[in-house]
Amino acid sequence: MAKDLFSNLDLNLLRTFIVLHQERNMRKASERLFVSQPAISKALQRLRDHFNDELFVKTHHGLRATEYANQLAESISPILNELSSTLNESNEFNPQELEGVIKLALSPFLLSAIANKLFQAIRAEAPHVQVQLLNWSKSTMTDIINDEVQLGLNYEIGHAPKELIQKPIAQDRFTGYVRKDHPYEENSIEVKDGVHFELATVIAVDWNSHQSLAEKVLKIKGLDANIGFRSELPSAVIDVVNNSDMMFPASKFLEIDHYTQLRSIKILFDNQNINPKVCAYYHHKNRNNPTMLWLKNILQPLLNNNQ
Repeated sequence: MAKDLFSNLDLNLLRTFIVLHQERNMRKASERLFVSQPAISKALQRLRDHFNDELFVKTHHGLRATEYANQLAESISPILNELSSTLNESNEFNPQELEGVIKLALSPFLLSAIANKLFQAIRAEAPHVQVQLLNWSKSTMTDIINDEVQLGLNYEIGHAPKELIQKPIAQDRFTGYVRKDHPYEENSIEVKDGVHFELATVIAVDWNSHQSLAEKVLKIKGLDANIGFRSELPSAVIDVVNNSDMMFPASKFLEIDHYTQLRSIKILFDNQNINPKVCAYYHHKNRNNPTMLWLKNILQPLLNNNQ
């Protein structure tokens, strides 16, 4: 008769197993679970004894999961996620009772534009939380999958992992900005004429890291963009444009007209505005999570009322 692996298993060990499988690092797993590294080592040994498998093998770069560990993680992760959602949904949600850290990752355009409004909106309803707003990085999508970041905000990403929901919640509009005394005097410009400008653009990881929106749009017309400057900081781009003849294709959310001496030029693609979608990114398991629904309800009006 096959061994019953469930009846005498401490279910807390499964949580440890999943975190170890995500992190592949004892120290990081202990930090996420708020226990000591010796406690993680002890739990891992119990898991090895129970499943009669090494599960994780030490390497120079951390832990390597065995084939059995990968199969086990793939099977039990959805079950534990569903259990977590069910238990959390059974409690009446009140943001005023929230404590700890709320961690969100935003595209640099959005982080620079709405950080204060977002912080104020969250704290107005959840006064006891610490709010951390991070610049979207190469690790953000993995961090969301591993519950290290609750929610991300970026433009449409074609290579987002299947574990993440990509939910459009707002629409941006990109406008060109030049210094006040720039030699170009018109109030609008067709994309095809952008080749006559040297451009300065913001780097937004996962969205335009390797190719800016300006380059993508010009490529559709069979044209090459002339990119003179790129930075992850919108403020750095604004400073360079203010002291050169470059144009900055910028998000409406930055509200540059209100805060700088730059002049706006409407960018048109065959006489239409360029309006990329802004999306919320979160794990499938959190689609009905009350905290996630609350955060989305805060973000949606904040972005859609932003002019």
